Amino acid sequence: MSENQKIAEQVVEAVGGRENIVSFAHCATRLRIMVRDKELIDQKRTESIDKVKGAFFNSGQYQVIFGTGTVNRIFEEVEKLGIESTSKENLKREGKKAGNTLQRAIRTFGDVFVPIIPVLVATGLFMGLRGLLTQPQILSLFGAVPEDISPNFLLFTQVLTDTAFAFLPALVAWSAFRVFGGSPVLGIVLGLMLVNPALPNAYAVAAGSAEPLKFLGFIPVVGYQGSVLPAFFIGLLGAKLEKRLRKRIPEALDLILTPFLTLLIMITLGLFAIGPVFHSLETVVLNGTTYLLGLPFGIAGLLIGFFQQIVVVTGVHHIFNFLEIQLLEKTGSNPFNAIITCAMAAQGAACLAVGLKTKNLKLKALALPSSLSAFLGITEPAIFGVNLRFMKPFIMGLIGGAAGGFLASLVHLSATGMAITVIPGTLLYMNGQLPLYILTNLTAMAVSFVLTWMFGYRDAASEG
Repeated sequence: MSENQKIAEQVVEAVGGRENIVSFAHCATRLRIMVRDKELIDQKRTESIDKVKGAFFNSGQYQVIFGTGTVNRIFEEVEKLGIESTSKENLKREGKKAGNTLQRAIRTFGDVFVPIIPVLVATGLFMGLRGLLTQPQILSLFGAVPEDISPNFLLFTQVLTDTAFAFLPALVAWSAFRVFGGSPVLGIVLGLMLVNPALPNAYAVAAGSAEPLKFLGFIPVVGYQGSVLPAFFIGLLGAKLEKRLRKRIPEALDLILTPFLTLLIMITLGLFAIGPVFHSLETVVLNGTTYLLGLPFGIAGLLIGFFQQIVVVTGVHHIFNFLEIQLLEKTGSNPFNAIITCAMAAQGAACLAVGLKTKNLKLKALALPSSLSAFLGITEPAIFGVNLRFMKPFIMGLIGGAAGGFLASLVHLSATGMAITVIPGTLLYMNGQLPLYILTNLTAMAVSFVLTWMFGYRDAASEG
């Protein structure tokens, strides 16, 4: 029997046997298992299995962390045992039934925004690179000054950095239609209608250089460039409307009437009702976020840096995606990223302290790679595999995150993008902020590492 076969059998036994497994799938790093009875899971036995970097129950699934590459091989061995697998999408649909109403709502919100994040990551990198290439210090290395930069080159960079946010409603509406079971192409068209050049540009209206259109003499209508919530709810309601229409319209007329009525009804509601209402709500949320981030004496960084990884443990951290997208679209910068990065770096440093201090070879083999994973922006192995297991390292990581976030707020550190953090996140601070970015992360790591080494972990805790 191969090592991976043995591990697969041990995992099945640890979760209560094959009769307790409803279905299973895997993502990039984790084996995701739906079980009939959560109480039959033996947590300690699971964590003691070779190659397991941690395990936790979240979103209605028992998730066993193996890491990239390894999880594929373990998944194949579990399949060979004759246990029914399912797609990750089906497993997520089953998992959505778990948790309270708020958790389910935020998970659904996250499902809409996660697919568009790679595009926004790329946009943030383009912004960072443009900031780097237009710095006088960098240009001087080539004997140039900012005035020497070609206008055509600046136009090219503008295409790279502005497109995703200019058509953000189309991306959001497309993803919402996909998540809620509609035809994604209708979502794209509805989103594009919201930013049609025939409508007064939202930015121009805000700047006072354009006036909203007036329908019926009192309903203001503008474009929704950069708006998120109107596109989200148009996508949600539009997908549900489309599904209802398909059930009621005869098949012979479905191809013509369903898209026609869906687009007509939803753009009418979008421009005259959904858009104005949710754009106002969006403005309130953005104002509240900027107020929090603008609190004096680094209070925002202190609070967010401490609590962010606690939010990650609860599984509702995707709400930060919406806030970061709003900040980037409205202000062109993202202070959240700097603070969140400190929180993640601190958890990685706490895990590193455990790995270096322990004499338990298995724990060391788990902690050291997990800390590296955290420094690359994935904290789950460090949190669930090490820090939460002993609890004190997790708390010391929270304190380190608060210290780093506090400093990030004091120096007004702000990213040009989102979704990449710690070491990869340096690419979002190439506009002259890199030394401060490194300083804040080192501060978070140093505080977390020292506290964990001195007070957060005793090696005896790992014995047995």
